This record gives sequence, C-alpha cells and structure tokens, in this order.
Amino acid sequence: MIQWLSNVLRRPALRPGPCLRSRSRPTCTVNNQFISFLQRSGFRRVNPDRYERSLRRRRLALAVFGWASVLGLTWVVVESAKALSMF
Repeated sequence: MIQWLSNVLRRPALRPGPCLRSRSRPTCTVNNQFISFLQRSGFRRVNPDRYERSLRRRRLALAVFGWASVLGLTWVVVESAKALSMF
C-alpha cells in the first residue's frame, strides 16, 4: 500500500506531450516562422520596471496585511485579558 501511494504521489500532475514521450526524438520541432513573427510583432513584451513595481507593491501589501493581523490579534488578546480580569 505504501509503495503504491508513493508511486501515485511521485507522478507528475500534467502528463508530458507526445514529443516529450518519444524516445527517438527527445525534442519537438519548432515552427521558426511563427516564432519570428511573434518576435517582430512584440508579443508579450514585459516592461521590467513595471513588473518590479508590481512586485514591490505586492510585497508591501503583504507586509501591511501581516502587521495588521498581528496588531489585531494582540488587541484581541489584551481585551480578552481585561475582560477576564474583571470577573
């Protein structure tokens, strides 16, 4: 049972495509014309500065949320201690 479970958990979630499964040709052929068309048209160009700014904003939002949760939790603990000390 443990052997079967370890085999099931070791399998990848997505199965590889037919070009990755074949042993004779390990790589798929790429349509070079399509790739060059995408490069010329500027498909999916990413502005690294904008991406870095969004990462910084995300990191800041996570830090603010973390500190707010810690402060909220300490406030609940303090108020609960005050309420218990009244009784």
